[in-house]
Amino acid sequence: MTQATTHEFKAETKQVLDIVVNSLYKDKEIFVRELISNASDALEKLRRTQLTEKNILDENLDLEINLNTDDSAKQLIIQDFGIGMTEEELKKNLGTIAHSGSKEFLEALKNDGEKNEALIGKFGVGFYSVFMVSDSVKVYTRTWQQKGEGLCWESDGSGGYSIEKADGQRRGTKIVIQLKDEFDEFAKEDRIKDIVKKYSAFVQFPVSVNGEKVNTIDAIWLRSKSDIKEEEYEEFYKFQSNDYEAPLMRLHFSADAPLEINSLLFVPKRNMEKMGMFRNENKVALHCRKVLIDAEPKSLFPEWLRFLRGVVDSSDIPLNVSRETMQDSELLRKLGQVLTKRFIKFLNEQAKKQEATYLEFWNEFGPLIKEGVATDFTYKDDLAKLLRFQSTASDDGKLTGLEDYIDRMATDQKEILFLYGKNRKSIESGPYLEALQARGYEVLLLTEPVDEYVMQSLREFKEKKILSADSDELKLEKLDEQQSGESLDKKAVNKLSKWIKESLKDRVSEVETGERLINSPVCVVGEDGMGGASARRIMKMMQGPEEDIPASKVKFQINPRHSIIHGLNKLMEKDEPTAILVANQLLDNALASANLLDDPREMIERSYQTLEKITAD
Repeated sequence: MTQATTHEFKAETKQVLDIVVNSLYKDKEIFVRELISNASDALEKLRRTQLTEKNILDENLDLEINLNTDDSAKQLIIQDFGIGMTEEELKKNLGTIAHSGSKEFLEALKNDGEKNEALIGKFGVGFYSVFMVSDSVKVYTRTWQQKGEGLCWESDGSGGYSIEKADGQRRGTKIVIQLKDEFDEFAKEDRIKDIVKKYSAFVQFPVSVNGEKVNTIDAIWLRSKSDIKEEEYEEFYKFQSNDYEAPLMRLHFSADAPLEINSLLFVPKRNMEKMGMFRNENKVALHCRKVLIDAEPKSLFPEWLRFLRGVVDSSDIPLNVSRETMQDSELLRKLGQVLTKRFIKFLNEQAKKQEATYLEFWNEFGPLIKEGVATDFTYKDDLAKLLRFQSTASDDGKLTGLEDYIDRMATDQKEILFLYGKNRKSIESGPYLEALQARGYEVLLLTEPVDEYVMQSLREFKEKKILSADSDELKLEKLDEQQSGESLDKKAVNKLSKWIKESLKDRVSEVETGERLINSPVCVVGEDGMGGASARRIMKMMQGPEEDIPASKVKFQINPRHSIIHGLNKLMEKDEPTAILVANQLLDNALASANLLDDPREMIERSYQTLEKITAD
């Protein structure tokens, strides 16, 4: 080697270097990613140069990246056989922070009307991350040009650097890192392999650690769908998500506008939240031209899509100097919007074309779609198309969507109607369906507590109001054919109603007859200040079963044709105390049918009193 020449870093370079080394990067291991990215840039530059230049130094060298660890010497060596650097390029690229050889190269291609998407590095800043973990760094390099010479750049990252000639160098760049004692972990083979697999698994050139190729999985999201076999998709999914099963669904999506996007999104077969194991965390990794930027970006997708797995790659992403955070959060938001809308569209396509697969998805991840309807105003209407419920128009266990419901609606039906119950049988045995079925109205049968909240949040679908069938808002026209049985006359009905209201004044707001009772004697249709039975159930669900929600007064409807109401009318005149017990019991039964009877103890006590009177007589 000849005598080294020494150079001082510029004042602004020293300041930026201090930030890079001491506070810019959160994870020290990032320096490995940065150096591999730089090496990938150098190899890509050489590959482009080979298209126009014939006299390339060491032309038969493979375009690859090699890492070698020396635990005993506390050294890490990273070498590429890329384009290399001249002495002037060493001074420009390594002597000045934020001066980017890669940036210059992209600019040159742009001036020629081309764009090389494979160039990703901001060489100066990324390179200097190595000083977070090193005592000293030597960079051996030789340019691709035949007349070039081998050089060695050396620095400890403090005040300056030196450059001297180094004989015997091959084309490309070799970085020898002398690690600090406290960072000797980066001289261990297994540690480096893990870092490469985490951040640089999809770099387009082979990456080897101590002679063993590490990036064995292809970045298939950048390939044409027609060229990818099913087994490749499955292998990639299992690698990326660390799952032992094949995915249930996948969306391979690319776009050029409004953003350049290459994405591969997967839906797992199992919802771990449903299994009660843990809360899902979004595992869609964000890449910029194959290099990992964020393994779990928190703001890319909405919270209700936290079950997704896969990769999103975009060359439009502007990164700050550390590559760890986005400079432009608005762009990330737009990227997430494009992908979210496309994924919702994909689910709707699956629901129509692959119904069995979609229903399998719904059974696993339906609660998260419901969460999106209830909490995400942006996508609420689109997500509503994905909802599935049981219905009076289908057999037990069969599900239907809101669009199909509307297609089947009776001509005189104005609202989308639903009822909530613990199961289908309990809903069908209640008093609310009989009047609706008699009119040919279809009713959605909701059996999950959150379902009512979802419907209340949605409120309408395709200009049709969504309404609980036990709501006082539901107005029914009188049936042409009345139910069998003689009705109490108007005078008797008014008298009985007034008596019930007075006897149950602490529990009812009104007592009335209505058009919704055919075979049942009574029902409740609303509560003062609560917006109906459905609203109170939602409040109970949100506050929790341990919270004591005071019972509100309800609107009590009676069926003047029913034999029990006829009997109550007679009992009112004959034995008022017993009649009051019966009236309370009827109200208890109606509240139970509406899933509003929070504490059955009083009802049980009253039923015993009633039985005692009957048996005594």
